[in-house]
Amino acid sequence: MRQVITRTEAINNSALDEVLNLLPINLRQMLSDLPDPVKDTVEEIRIRQGRPLMLGLADGDCYVTYRGTVTAEQLEAYQVDAGDVERVTQLISRSSLYALEEELRNGFITLQGGHRVGITGKVLTEQGRVKNIKYISGFNFRVSREVPGVANKVLPYLISPEGRFYHTVLISPPRCGKTTLLRDLVRRLSEGVPELNFKGVTVGVVDERSEIAGCFRGIPQRDLGPRADVLDACPKAAGMMMLLRSMGPDIIATDEIGRQEDVAALEEVFNAGVKVLTTIHGSSLEELADRPALQYLFQIKAVQRFVLLGRSRGVGTVEDIIDGHTMGSLGVRLC
Repeated sequence: MRQVITRTEAINNSALDEVLNLLPINLRQMLSDLPDPVKDTVEEIRIRQGRPLMLGLADGDCYVTYRGTVTAEQLEAYQVDAGDVERVTQLISRSSLYALEEELRNGFITLQGGHRVGITGKVLTEQGRVKNIKYISGFNFRVSREVPGVANKVLPYLISPEGRFYHTVLISPPRCGKTTLLRDLVRRLSEGVPELNFKGVTVGVVDERSEIAGCFRGIPQRDLGPRADVLDACPKAAGMMMLLRSMGPDIIATDEIGRQEDVAALEEVFNAGVKVLTTIHGSSLEELADRPALQYLFQIKAVQRFVLLGRSRGVGTVEDIIDGHTMGSLGVRLC
């Protein structure tokens, strides 16, 4: 049996409104007119020049019409034009793409609130490395939402009877809720979980892509609890070492490890006696074990819990929880 980590009815449209405020008036109006049940489940807004305005919802994609309704028919959808793309570019860059050149090298811009905009166009390179993007032709706005309480049913499997947190890795394909779950886990661990005999601890967060804390000018815009210290826009490997040396964390949390230097930094954290909470893109342990950069992580068997997320019963379905020492299921598929 599986448990779906659901978005509660208490969630309003404030996260989406933060994104809509960065769109041209015509697009903003169309999307503002959408029915609330649709707006509550918007995960992505895709704006592609010469193609239909599209939404990524929790249960699939759809198009948006001139009237602010959704449709499955491409011919009924609003067609994005060059003027729309130009206005979006001006709004997200505050009319200064030069100031965002460093972020554009990564192919995305992080907005206030932790929302992220992926950008496509002509890529300029220098000595084989991405220098900038020009002739911008498309955007993917990913809406970042807080879901307080989403971690509650997972926490009993991540904290020992003695009140100790297990080294934990969250695994899921894209758009399956791992960053949302990670954020709420950080909040609960920072606050404390008295029902599980767990006192609040200092959690150091390395937020390389500004998605976990949603920092604006270094200040977290998302609730990570009273004991969270955040390094915003900092490379993961370097950030983990910085936190170890200077902030005395009990837990270090980060998103989307995958490079060899990330795994090496994690090993340093393990050896320092600090707990780890992180995520990896993937759909199974078998898939991850085949990746050269992650093989060593599995060999040392330091990770104590793997939480596998998916969409079998909706976004954020907990498909399984694996004991990292035995690599076997704990015998629970949360129900």
